[in-house]
Amino acid sequence: PYNYVPTEWICITFVALFGINTVLHLFQSYKFRMWWLIPTVILAGILEVLGWSARLWSSISPTLLTPFEIQLVGTILAPTPFLAANFLVLGKIISHLGPEFSRLSPKLSSFLNSLTQDVICLVIQAVGGAMAANEVNQNQNPDDGGNIMLIGVTVQLCAMALYVLCAGEFLLRFLNNTPIRKNSIPVSEEKRHAKIMEWIIIRWLMLGLVIQAFCLFVRAVYRTVELSNGWSGPIISTQAYFNVFDGLMMTIAVYTMNLIHPGFFLSETRRFSGAVGWPQHCPASLSCTTDNGYSY
Repeated sequence: PYNYVPTEWICITFVALFGINTVLHLFQSYKFRMWWLIPTVILAGILEVLGWSARLWSSISPTLLTPFEIQLVGTILAPTPFLAANFLVLGKIISHLGPEFSRLSPKLSSFLNSLTQDVICLVIQAVGGAMAANEVNQNQNPDDGGNIMLIGVTVQLCAMALYVLCAGEFLLRFLNNTPIRKNSIPVSEEKRHAKIMEWIIIRWLMLGLVIQAFCLFVRAVYRTVELSNGWSGPIISTQAYFNVFDGLMMTIAVYTMNLIHPGFFLSETRRFSGAVGWPQHCPASLSCTTDNGYSY
C-alpha cells in the first residue's frame, strides 16, 4: 500500500524518539503543573508513537493493510494537538507582555485557535483518514478520503499562516509600543521598562515557537503536496520525503518544546521549580531584580 517497504531501523528510531519525548513532556507537565500539555503535546506524541509503531509493523509485514491504516491516521492527526499547544503558549505570552498589542484578547485568541485546531482540523482529518483507510481495506480507490484529508491539512495550513501573522503583528506592535486601540491608557515609563525586561527573558520562548512553527509549516506543505498528487504519485511513493518532511520535522518541533519549554519562562510556573524569575522592581534608570534574586 505504501509503494515501498518502510525501513525497519528508521521506524525503530522514530518510535524511540517520540516515545522518549512523550515521557519527557509528561514529566514536564507534572513539574510545572501545566496540565493543558496532556491533551495537546502529549496526545501528539502518543499519536506519533502509534503511527510509527504501525510503520514498524509494516516493515515486518509489508502486505498487511491494518498497520498502513493505523499509521495513516496517526501521523496525519499528530501535529494538530501540538499546534494547538503553540497557540496556547502564544496566548500566554500576549497576557504577559500586553493584550493591548493584540487584535484578540489572549483568552479569545487561545479559544478560537484551539477550536480551529482541536475541533475543525482534527474532525476533518480524522474523517478523511478513516474514510481513506476503509477504502484501502475494501480495495477501493482512497481518493475520496484523501481529498477530505487534504482539506483538513489545508485548513491547518491556513490557521498556521493566521497564527504567524497575528504573532508577528503583536511582536512588532509591542516592540514599537503601538497598541491596537488608540484610546488605550498609556503605561508609565517604569512599567514599560519592566515589560521590556520581561521580553528579554521571554524572547527565548518566542524563538522556540518560531522553530516549531517553521517545522510544522514545512510538514503541512509537504502533506498538502503529497495528498494533492494522489496515492500513487511520486511524493507519497518516496519514503525519504516522508521521513524527512514529516518524521524529522515533527521530531525537531517536539524536542524544541522540551528544550525551550514554556515552564521555564512563564511566571505562573516559577513557583513550582527553578524557572527563570520575572522582574519585580524595575525603575527605568536602574537595573532590574527578579523575584528569584537575579539582576538584569
